[in-house]
Amino acid sequence: MGKVAVCTAAVCAAAVCAAAALVVRHRMRSSGRWAKAMAILEELKDKCGTPTGKLRQVADAMAVEMHAGLASEGGSKLKMIISYVDNLPTGDERGSFYALDLGGTNFRVLRVLLGGKEKRVAKQEFEEVSIPPDLMIGTSEALFDFIADALKKFVDTEGEDYHLSPGRQRELGFTFSFPVKQTSIASGTLVKWTKGFSIEDAVNLNCLLTIWFFGLELFFSMLVGEDIVGELTKSLERVGLDMRVAALVNDTIGTLAGGRYDNPDVIAAVILGTGTNAAYVERAHAIPKWHGLLPKSGEMVINMEWGNFRSSHLPLTEYDLAMDVDSLNPGEQIYEKIISGMTPHMSAMHHDTSSDLKVVGSKLKDILEISNTSLKTRKVIVELCEIISIRGARLAAAGILGVLKKLGRDTVKEGEKQSSVIALDGGLYEHYTKFSNALESTLKELLGEASDSIVLTHSNDGSGVGAALLAASHSQYLEVEYS
Repeated sequence: MGKVAVCTAAVCAAAVCAAAALVVRHRMRSSGRWAKAMAILEELKDKCGTPTGKLRQVADAMAVEMHAGLASEGGSKLKMIISYVDNLPTGDERGSFYALDLGGTNFRVLRVLLGGKEKRVAKQEFEEVSIPPDLMIGTSEALFDFIADALKKFVDTEGEDYHLSPGRQRELGFTFSFPVKQTSIASGTLVKWTKGFSIEDAVNLNCLLTIWFFGLELFFSMLVGEDIVGELTKSLERVGLDMRVAALVNDTIGTLAGGRYDNPDVIAAVILGTGTNAAYVERAHAIPKWHGLLPKSGEMVINMEWGNFRSSHLPLTEYDLAMDVDSLNPGEQIYEKIISGMTPHMSAMHHDTSSDLKVVGSKLKDILEISNTSLKTRKVIVELCEIISIRGARLAAAGILGVLKKLGRDTVKEGEKQSSVIALDGGLYEHYTKFSNALESTLKELLGEASDSIVLTHSNDGSGVGAALLAASHSQYLEVEYS
């Protein structure tokens, strides 16, 4: 049995299953093969090792790259995108606001009623809409018109609680969770498409079903270089909906907004799910590439796009590198590829506490069509899940430490009591308990006594409620309301 049989798992949950398939297929009938497999497993464990010293090096490298990305465009693998979000929610916001969450084959439209510090989010409603396959391979105008029409129908169901004062325009927070070069709080151009196949890949498949599945990418590819908000606004006008896009954000910034709304000590947000990203609150004067007037708040939210972080200190194996070469974006999103992914099956196997690892056996049978696996083989699969998930969790903790270092919040300052709260969201953090536990314990390990002032908290639905909160905190009526 070759190394690939065990070590394909070095990148993601799907790879763990592939490794499992090969392990089971060979059945390990001879003691010699089993011993070789165990040696390979130990080698993988060693190469994926994340001792404290290495994690500190990763954190230092992250902080260095953050400085470089803030200094100039293209100065770092980290884009450090200026979001133009300079007013995060305070809890004082009042009124009704809308949100549009676009980032897949479905989109959501939401409305929230904010009641200030007393009533907080007093009421919220949402609707999820599937995008017809033909629109995914049509024009951007047709798709945005469809979205605008759905939004108008949703507005038409508005109850009396949400009605605005006469002459007041409805305002929307627009979540668009792909790399966008912002030009203002409510405008930005799509930088590139980051998920799925390229246009050429999809077309060459000559398969209607595949084109349907990846059709949304064709749409986004047509939008590269276009002002996303401008396209949506024109569609809103065509359907006769008087609504202003007050904020263009991604899900990470929305999570940061939602976290700050609940806790004024929130300084950063991290998404850990199918992909990963981080955003944080930076001092405006610490952004050399910012050439505009300093915002009144003195702060600016930075969208790090940290999935593209890369460092020689990352514990990459030959299997990581081989799978990166075969990926759709070789050489990019290295950090993302080793700390996040689609993990429900992997999590289920990793958390199997039955004496015979029944869940592991079921997953191998149902997903890979491999029956009659031995307990010994199932234990190997669990160990693979442990190696890969713990590496990812510990590297995620190192990334968070890097952000804290950049902000000078990684040490205890004499006579100063400060609490730094990190808002987290994403299925990996929320549902993969062994991952989240490892992340939290690793951060404490790295911070030492400073860990008492660092809090991790779950903040959900940043792409929905968070976007609506940002529409509220950047409303055109703020000065009138608070004057």
